[in-house]
Amino acid sequence: MQNRIDFCKVKARLYCSSVQSLIAILLLCGCCDLANAQDCPANIDFEAGTFSGWTCYTGHVASVNGQNVISISPSGGPVNTQHTMLTTFPGNGMDPFGDFPVNCPNGSGHSIKLGNTEGGNEAEGVSYEFTIPASKDVYSLIYHYAVVFQDPNHLESEQPRMEVEITNVSDDIRIDCSSFAFHPYGSPLPGFQLSPNPGTNTPVWFKDWSAVSINLDNMAGKTIRLFFKTADCTFRRHFGYAYVDVNSECSGEFTGAAYCPDDTAVNVIAPYGYQSYKWFNSTLSNVIGNGQILKLSPPPPAGTKIAVELVPYNGYGCLDTLFAKLVDTLTVIAHAGPDVRSCNRHPVPIGTAPKPGLSYRWSPAAGLSNATLSNPLANPAVTTTYILTASSSGGGCATTDTVVVTAEIIDDSLRVIGKEAYCITDNDSAVLVVQPTTTIQWFKNNVPIINASQPTYHVLQSGSYYAFLSTSEGCTMTTIKKDILIDEPKPGTTYPVKFALVNTPLTLQARKFGKTALWAPGINLNDVNSFSPAFSGAADQLYNITIKTPSGCVTTDTQFVKIVSHVEILVPTGFTPNRDGQNDVLRPLLRGITDLHYFKIFNRWGQLLFQTNKEYEGWNGLINGSAQPTQTVVWVVEGVGADEKIYKKTGTAVLVRQ
Repeated sequence: MQNRIDFCKVKARLYCSSVQSLIAILLLCGCCDLANAQDCPANIDFEAGTFSGWTCYTGHVASVNGQNVISISPSGGPVNTQHTMLTTFPGNGMDPFGDFPVNCPNGSGHSIKLGNTEGGNEAEGVSYEFTIPASKDVYSLIYHYAVVFQDPNHLESEQPRMEVEITNVSDDIRIDCSSFAFHPYGSPLPGFQLSPNPGTNTPVWFKDWSAVSINLDNMAGKTIRLFFKTADCTFRRHFGYAYVDVNSECSGEFTGAAYCPDDTAVNVIAPYGYQSYKWFNSTLSNVIGNGQILKLSPPPPAGTKIAVELVPYNGYGCLDTLFAKLVDTLTVIAHAGPDVRSCNRHPVPIGTAPKPGLSYRWSPAAGLSNATLSNPLANPAVTTTYILTASSSGGGCATTDTVVVTAEIIDDSLRVIGKEAYCITDNDSAVLVVQPTTTIQWFKNNVPIINASQPTYHVLQSGSYYAFLSTSEGCTMTTIKKDILIDEPKPGTTYPVKFALVNTPLTLQARKFGKTALWAPGINLNDVNSFSPAFSGAADQLYNITIKTPSGCVTTDTQFVKIVSHVEILVPTGFTPNRDGQNDVLRPLLRGITDLHYFKIFNRWGQLLFQTNKEYEGWNGLINGSAQPTQTVVWVVEGVGADEKIYKKTGTAVLVRQ
């Protein structure tokens, strides 16, 4: 096993590469142990989990005379969806477009997200000003970034973007080597990839984590401002957003890289996110390795000095060289986290965020999502004391810590004594039952039921019921929902008379509110259990239709079928729509008509007053709610007879106002 040592110390600047204009998401991440965090201004690294010390901005972006103009002003604090705090533990997942972690992979505890995916020509920003201590002639910051933006192929001044400005405020000098303007412009940018999940037809470019150094050497006593801005496209439809996390290491002095005296090997790790790395001895005369990690086995003597050359992605920072002195004074402290409670085996997090260069082992492994993580999820079947052993990856400095995960089980089963659906006339009932616990509260349709706090509840009304259960130790559960139906039978009704030709099929229709229907007597019907059987007979017949609902409620309707010798359409010669319940509606009487095409009524000038294709509908003498005066109207009827012939008839009727 090998110890991982965060490599963050001091630099000899060699040169700055040219800066290209690109839109980017900058993630400024700490690269190492917090040994020199005291040299950093308070919360510049967001490790307080707040925006304390930072100024937040909001505004808009526009294209003005071919120039992109971001106009923002202080917002008085973070604005929802535009300034978002992210926490590494328990974690915020992966970026949906680039599938890279939204928190810097160097072990930083917090970062922020600037902007969102909503478009709207929004602009936002954050800034931080600090003064370099007067005694710090060697001073630096390293930040990391990753980039995501849509590329709508607008004009250059109209594209989404991000701007980074690092300024020596005391001398009003922009530090160009560490300041950028990022925007897409229809072609791949250095280090960028095309997202396989753009979500729309607009391409999305992303760039995984990279790093940039800010050289602040020989600026002791100067005030420095970090300013990060993001903006959507100027047409309100396309986005660009950023994640920001400032490095916790602000000192360039030689304080060394530590490893354990009993390590068998050492991995010295350079800051994450550069394009390439080259390792040297302390005099830069010999190359001793490549890549972010330098493997040394066995560990070199304490006091050994080494250097690494950091090559940024083209156009995204300065070539830099860092030095470190290895010392065998590393101390590892295991953090198992506070005791927690798991209810009904619901997974709960234990431990803390991982630190680079350390390995972890939990015992016992039972009930853990992964016994080799620093922060696994625990859901033991019984209360368990877990022991965490943390050590350097080289095997040394092993320490332990413990955490108790109390496993509490609430029986959240919900039983029904009786029936979940029944008819109120059947003397059935429904009683809900849960197992006794400290607190019980019954709910109906998501509203608490007053004075319903016992293990049993007698349901008296239809609704959706469940119980909220809790223990004195604070464990809570909610039962499943039970839908209880207490039904009432519908009153029976007599259907309008159906007229049928002798031995000619005619479809009958029962009301469809039930689960089953039974026609009696079962003669001259093709299916006595159908809601719409076909009748064919030579004599009049009266039927009782028994309709049964899923709850067991029974309703009996009646249907009389009258045999006629021929198809006939009859329409009254007059009607009196005075709402006395007699002759109030003008409608046709259809004998042997199986399908009414239309019944239309016109006034003397040919204006259509009423029409329908439903057999029992008619005109009540109103037009748009206004009663029409006494008049003679013309009606037209057309339909299909039981003999499959078309029948059409016209005539007149008198509307009489009394």
